[in-house]
Amino acid sequence: MKVTVTKKEVPEVVFIGTDYIKLQDAMKLANLVLSGGEAKALIQEGQVEVAGEVCTMRGKKLYPGDAFRFQGKTYRIEKQV
Repeated sequence: MKVTVTKKEVPEVVFIGTDYIKLQDAMKLANLVLSGGEAKALIQEGQVEVAGEVCTMRGKKLYPGDAFRFQGKTYRIEKQV
């Protein structure tokens, strides 16, 4: 009998203090980029996914519970209480 174990990815949580955050700002908050310009370029190149689809809108609003994926890792937005 062969058993296959798959490792489930645990997303990194990005806490926000507002109702939503723009995608490029979320990338900066998660320390994925050094500047908004860098985030803009990566997003427009199609290197970021939101809800499983490539997103090229740097101003895309992310709400608590939303997630984005960058360089093989998932980041989930949560509101800080």
